Amino acid sequence: MSDERPVQYLSDDYLEHCRRMTTAQICEFLEDYRVLVLAAGHRAKRRAISIRIEEPLLRAFRRKAKAAGVPYQTQIHRLMEDWVRIPEEA
Repeated sequence: MSDERPVQYLSDDYLEHCRRMTTAQICEFLEDYRVLVLAAGHRAKRRAISIRIEEPLLRAFRRKAKAAGVPYQTQIHRLMEDWVRIPEEA
């Protein structure tokens, strides 16, 4: 399997269009892309991050996640996904 990836070149007009997008439009685009990638059977690459959280809050969060039978990092991931997902219009 080749490790080469195609390069996408974007026109100045497209880049200008992207600059004018609202936060909601950007979130919608990203969510649509995520759904397409998952539908194609691919899993997005994950990245380790570092975040500073007050110790009492982290302890309480970990306890609650453990009581629910969910790994706490998985729960953080789920909360992030839920927060960025734009509700579908009725």
